[in-house]
Amino acid sequence: MHQRSAAQTRFIIATSLLFSGPAWALNEPPSADIEALLNDTIAPLMEQHRIPGMAVALSIHGQQHYFNYGLAHQETATPVTDETLFELGSISKIFTAALAGYAQASGSLSLYDAASHDFPALEGSVFDEVTLLELGTYTAGELPLQFPESVQSEAQMIDYYRQWQPDSTPGSHRLYSNPSIGLMGYLTAQRLGQPFEALMEEALFTPLGLEHSFFQVPDAQQAHYAYGYSKEDEPIRVNPGVLDAQAYGLKSSAADVLAFVEANMSGAGLQAGVDDALSQALAATRTGYFEVGEMTQGLGWESYAYPVAIETLLAGNSLEMILEPNPANRLTPPLAPRQAAYYNKTGSTNGFGGYVAFVPSEQIGIVLLANRNYPNQARIEAAHHILTALTKTP
Repeated sequence: MHQRSAAQTRFIIATSLLFSGPAWALNEPPSADIEALLNDTIAPLMEQHRIPGMAVALSIHGQQHYFNYGLAHQETATPVTDETLFELGSISKIFTAALAGYAQASGSLSLYDAASHDFPALEGSVFDEVTLLELGTYTAGELPLQFPESVQSEAQMIDYYRQWQPDSTPGSHRLYSNPSIGLMGYLTAQRLGQPFEALMEEALFTPLGLEHSFFQVPDAQQAHYAYGYSKEDEPIRVNPGVLDAQAYGLKSSAADVLAFVEANMSGAGLQAGVDDALSQALAATRTGYFEVGEMTQGLGWESYAYPVAIETLLAGNSLEMILEPNPANRLTPPLAPRQAAYYNKTGSTNGFGGYVAFVPSEQIGIVLLANRNYPNQARIEAAHHILTALTKTP
């Protein structure tokens, strides 16, 4: 069971409250002060970007705090609750990366294997020279952000990869790409010999106690599945697509995502019954494999030396970093997971926007989930403001 704060037990009306409380260092601030800080930050954010509903989860020195704002479904006036499921978009990638790390830790593959290794359909293609690691770090040679619209089936997907030609030498440039990390997830499942969704449940969700995380939301959970909202305020949900589960298809609660963040912060100190392979898997995702400016690209996670300026975070999550190829410097040897680092990941679908971040040395993490796709800059500024207020020294 997650430890619950007083703020979690009620629906919080999204109104702006002034906050001028004390700064804290090692001791956790009182729940009332945390709530005031959250309200003061989230209420104007929601108003400015017309966000119908948000769930915010915080972990501070092992204590969890949950805050629910607004509506999961405007048409029925359904409030956001602890059980509300949000589309995670590309936050799904950090879970996919953990599965690849788990497969490596259990001896089923090496991240340095060629993508075509033990997969005959890709043998003789450029993927003889592209590694699983390069797929997982978007450095495979500039695979695009999305598949072409003509790719609608697994057979068409394989044909697309067989014909694709890189625009740069693998490992030299980073271009953010769903087909890149999606293929890593697909090939991981092929090597493990089970469906991707089943593997995620077995290797990650069950050991970590993630009971409200789904690729296909079951009938019994449909009432908790929020509606996203388009720019025209139409209720929408994500459409099926090739490699959607691997790249952007997870739906989850803020508490489940926070539990995953806490597992990353605790490293080997996972809950009883979790085997060492999962600890190694999570460490693999936090390892730095490439430098791209001031951002270090891990397997799913992106990180920065801590403390980090807000300008650095905004540059690392800018449209230029998402939409354009950027020179990448391979780290040899890779950079081991750091305590004094700021790890983060954004995620969006057409109707949802999310952000997760944590700092191991401060033992603090945050999850922001919203049912509108609002700018990354606003998410990062809000999270950075909250984390800075909770970690600065007097």
